[in-house]
Amino acid sequence: MFLPVARSKSTGVRFISQPFTRIVSWNIRAGGGRRSDQILRQLLDWEPDVIGLCEFRGTPASQELAQRLAESGFPNQLMTTRDRSPARNALLLASRFPLQLTPVLKMPKNRERWLLAKIESVSAFTIGLMHVPNYTTPKLKYPFLTAVHKMVDSQDLGPTLLIGDTNCGKRGIDEENTQPARFYREHDWIAGFDDRGWVDAFRHLHGDKREYSWYSHRNNGFRLDYAFCSPELKASIKAAQYVWGSDPENIRRREALSDHAALIVDIENQSAKSVKSCYVSNK
Repeated sequence: MFLPVARSKSTGVRFISQPFTRIVSWNIRAGGGRRSDQILRQLLDWEPDVIGLCEFRGTPASQELAQRLAESGFPNQLMTTRDRSPARNALLLASRFPLQLTPVLKMPKNRERWLLAKIESVSAFTIGLMHVPNYTTPKLKYPFLTAVHKMVDSQDLGPTLLIGDTNCGKRGIDEENTQPARFYREHDWIAGFDDRGWVDAFRHLHGDKREYSWYSHRNNGFRLDYAFCSPELKASIKAAQYVWGSDPENIRRREALSDHAALIVDIENQSAKSVKSCYVSNK
């Protein structure tokens, strides 16, 4: 059975205490390529604790990015790349905190596009990083969506965040211009989380505000990148925002670093509410 590759290295960084854990989820487009240096700089500027990358690959550019993240304080990593097909889109989960791979029954079978792990932060929680297949591959997409709901229905996951590029959106609010009715299954999938007591982190905090995380070649905006919070976690969600990567040499171009905006979520740490974020080197 194919399982994600785990890395863990000692960097001499010791976690002290902080009021929240920051998660950055970002589709970096085609493995990053020549943009990898700027992607690394941008990721570090956002000051995350956990990083989830979609369209990460087994290519030299992606692997170099993972190595440099490890050297920059993210030594705990899980990746779903395959050695025999390094150019295929996969996932990277990189964390300041220890990661424990957590496979459960009924979760999606597309292992390159799904990761479930427990994060041993100040307030431990489970994260599911996902990159849902596009509608052009319906035999992959819709079983994937069904599996996520079945997993949520059948498992006691506890405090959990499911996050990533879903290639889905709610009709009428997550699309700049109304799309064909054939995308009703995507709408129903997102609404299904509401029915199960989970919340869309962005909508939970911002109501009906319109914001888009990806634009088509016709410049039609869609909110495709989501963070779904379990009932046990939703009270701890303190921030959720979309931020476009910025290239200092091309500051006017929205998609200079990726065709997706990053989704940044802050989760309050119950045992460290009054202490400011702080990392101290042991070296």
